Amino acid sequence: MKKILIAAASLVALTAPVSAQEVSNFGGAKVGAMVGYDKVRLEYDGLDGSKDGFLYGLTAGYDVDFGTAVIGIEGEVSDSSTKETVTDLLVEGDRWSLSTGRDLYVGARLGFPVNPTVMLYAKGGYTNARAKLSVSYDGDSASEGDNLDGYRVGGGAEFTNGGHFARLEYRYSDYGSYEYEDFDTGIKAKRHQIAVTGGFRF
Repeated sequence: MKKILIAAASLVALTAPVSAQEVSNFGGAKVGAMVGYDKVRLEYDGLDGSKDGFLYGLTAGYDVDFGTAVIGIEGEVSDSSTKETVTDLLVEGDRWSLSTGRDLYVGARLGFPVNPTVMLYAKGGYTNARAKLSVSYDGDSASEGDNLDGYRVGGGAEFTNGGHFARLEYRYSDYGSYEYEDFDTGIKAKRHQIAVTGGFRF
């Protein structure tokens, strides 16, 4: 019995440092910058068009690391070069252009560390995008800026060494049906993005 107890104590002593090394490094505050790909799609009555652009922005948040799971909140401000133009949308000869502006996001994410330096995660939250709509028809034109409310979901992989982090992420945003001067145009706005983010943890 004494030999068994000594062997058990030795095993615990040997495995304790290994267990300590398995603690992941995804907790705490973080700030970062992002670049990536932005695709805006407009849909109306079975018709659709899309345009690509360049995504850029800043992000900040806070994560709580429970070891087997990570829960966090984050905010983001971004912009892109994307501009979508569709013709003959409501009547023949019309021209609708939607230029993207600043995009604000706040949401939560749930992650699962694969090892101390790699985590897979999913996210979701609220997004508010600024857009400028321009309409022209038969020589007349009008334009107006507006905010589009919607939701965002996404997921990706994050890598960290404790003090720095990098991640690759896919995001889908849905802004519902666009209203112009209280008139529901029936035009639905959506966007797909792939973002690469790098930053600091502290």
